[in-house]
Amino acid sequence: MSSDFHTGPRAHHLGGIAAMLAATSLFASMDAMVKLLMAEHSVIQVLFFRAAFGLIPLAPLLWQSGMRAVATARPWAHAVRSAIGLLAVGCFFLAFARLPLVQVTAIGFAAPLLITALSVPLLQERVPLQRWLAVAAGFGGILIVAGPDAWAGELPGAGAVFAVAGTVLYALVMVLMRAMGRTEAAVTTVFWFSVLTMLLTGAALPWAWRTPDAGEWVLFAAVGILGGTGQLLIARAVRLAPASVVAPFDYFHIVVSSSLGWLVFAEIPTANTLAGAMVVMASGLYVLRNERKPTPLQPP
Repeated sequence: MSSDFHTGPRAHHLGGIAAMLAATSLFASMDAMVKLLMAEHSVIQVLFFRAAFGLIPLAPLLWQSGMRAVATARPWAHAVRSAIGLLAVGCFFLAFARLPLVQVTAIGFAAPLLITALSVPLLQERVPLQRWLAVAAGFGGILIVAGPDAWAGELPGAGAVFAVAGTVLYALVMVLMRAMGRTEAAVTTVFWFSVLTMLLTGAALPWAWRTPDAGEWVLFAAVGILGGTGQLLIARAVRLAPASVVAPFDYFHIVVSSSLGWLVFAEIPTANTLAGAMVVMASGLYVLRNERKPTPLQPP
């Protein structure tokens, strides 16, 4: 066996894939904890502690390099990106409180399709007809995932609307990050998103506060640390391997989500959810494979 295996491109690709799989597992675990917390706490409080504890994984880098590691010449771009990202994450958290984990995850997988659609008006990219057909198929998959019951009744209907809104907003964030990616490192984006989220939600926190018990404090800390670590792992994944290599492995998220939904919440995926998820994932994989600049899925 060639000694280049451990240091060459193949080893880097395997390392990137491993980092992506680890990140998606952390995000799925975070989603389950958010669902638990949303049963007793407001979305404002959950978002605040997601951002506050999410800074902990950045502490070693900040300790070593200081604020130079997160310095930016584009504060307004980060402000806009963070505001939209905050709305996206808030919508997903509200959806987790109302729908099964796997259903929200499957709807969220439409993000690459929406990124393709939004890149036309916002980035003036040209999209061939075959990719538009994949986007249309993926949107059909969302309708299958939601199913007729998800759009009827107050709470299920609201959950589906929140999940779709979060996906649209998240896709918009990813398009903005494409434009920012030439000058802004991933760690810079993570840092300023966390700080600005703390400021925005912290202003409303006194009116939304409910004192957590000891177990809930542990969950709040875990949500932030898992989310922050997951974002850094995605940054590492795309450093080690092309995004087109690692992005498809984000779909492992649905395996972990469905498993946690079953084990923790006794949620059994419906036939609609599984069939629609397959359509959305197939469409997303086609789009990712044919993107000129593939963008891995990364929660804001």
